[in-house]
Amino acid sequence: MTATLAPAVKYLGANSEVRLGYEIDPGALAAYLADAGIDARGLDLRQYQGGQSNPTYLIKCAGGDFVLRRRPPGILLASAHAIDREYRVISALHAEGLPVPRPVAYCEDADVIGSAFYVMSHVPGRIFFDNAMPDLSPEERASAYDSANETLAALHSVDLDRAGLADFGRPGNYLERQVGRWSKQYEASKTSDIPAMDRVIAWLRDSVPPAVSPTLVHGDYSFHNLIFGGSKPKVAAVIDWELATTGDPIADLTYHLMEWYRPPGVDPRGVLTEHDLDARGIPTLEDYVASYCARTGRDKIENFAYYKAFNLFRVAAIIQGVAARSIAGNAVDPHAREQAARVAPLAEAAWREAMVSEGR
Repeated sequence: MTATLAPAVKYLGANSEVRLGYEIDPGALAAYLADAGIDARGLDLRQYQGGQSNPTYLIKCAGGDFVLRRRPPGILLASAHAIDREYRVISALHAEGLPVPRPVAYCEDADVIGSAFYVMSHVPGRIFFDNAMPDLSPEERASAYDSANETLAALHSVDLDRAGLADFGRPGNYLERQVGRWSKQYEASKTSDIPAMDRVIAWLRDSVPPAVSPTLVHGDYSFHNLIFGGSKPKVAAVIDWELATTGDPIADLTYHLMEWYRPPGVDPRGVLTEHDLDARGIPTLEDYVASYCARTGRDKIENFAYYKAFNLFRVAAIIQGVAARSIAGNAVDPHAREQAARVAPLAEAAWREAMVSEGR
């Protein structure tokens, strides 16, 4: 059976249903689009449910369908919500032939709609929030997973100098900086003591493996950020480049691999090992890694357990931050308050990986 392509992301209604505080003057936007060479007649603006960090909108007009990403309105840290970096990276990758939306225009003038923004092409297709992809055939699942693997390998193989991205991130010490960053966030947002989290933070700091050659990394390479198109699903676009930088490709890969190794019950998407992978046409973790290594010229992944522990810890720290903001009454997600219970199982899973790395 061939899956019918659904909208990439569900969106809210038209202008009157854009979330309170995130409204955009359609006249001002239409005038800007017209100046950018887009026929903005009949402009209809809708807001995506996702993209809460950088609000995201669907534009429909006579000139076609586009997507707008903006900095949130209001006073922000200077380095936060750097949508200029997002626009820079998709512009570079589009020129390199990678599957990203086509960049259309970047506007740093906050007077136009209330904050800086950029416009890119709308890529029709489908996002799989359930990574078991239950409505696909085994052959279609195999195609989707292989395409995701191929796309990540291609991303990590981009020549940074040729793409103009050699200075896109800070040089060196990627893992040390990441462990430090997320440790600080966790300490600033923790709402209870979790001994496993304290142990794993100390271990990660003391056990950083040798650095690998940096590449461009996405930072959140998951199926919810991949748009698939075609009757034989292939990646049509990688979206949400907010965390992109130059860094450790193995950290990027092993974050993506959490679909296979996260502990059960901590994510609504589940974990792939709960399924009969062979019957579903989904590769095993080992086979998926082998395909990535073949595509990137690696013999194997060194220090695999460290990277698994790091990513479980990183996600635990992110979720703790969401939970703390909810308790403070600042989170957009009405269910964020329930997420604190997910932190300890992730920390305990990270500590188990640390012990595997130590041979215990």
